[in-house]
Amino acid sequence: MHASLIRRQLSGLVPPKIASPSILSAGQGADLSPLVAFYSKLPKGPAPAASARGLKARYFNGKNASAAPIVVTVLAIFGLGYTVDYQMHLKHHKNHAH
Repeated sequence: MHASLIRRQLSGLVPPKIASPSILSAGQGADLSPLVAFYSKLPKGPAPAASARGLKARYFNGKNASAAPIVVTVLAIFGLGYTVDYQMHLKHHKNHAH
């Protein structure tokens, strides 16, 4: 790998205003106090779990996974279709055959 590529990839690890080349190349621990102070304020431990976004993440992934949304959707489409079919056609055959 080229040095510039490595430098570009690692540039996000150390903020440039805190870790200037003059501080890092001096070789003295006392000059690194701004860098140590910055990193000591960062949160420690694992990152919090991301919240569920979208229908798939909310209903079909994780510990509360369920097929209930699919069942409710199928029943709602069936009920809507039957209601439309009844209003358009079936109620005319209620008392006499076609």
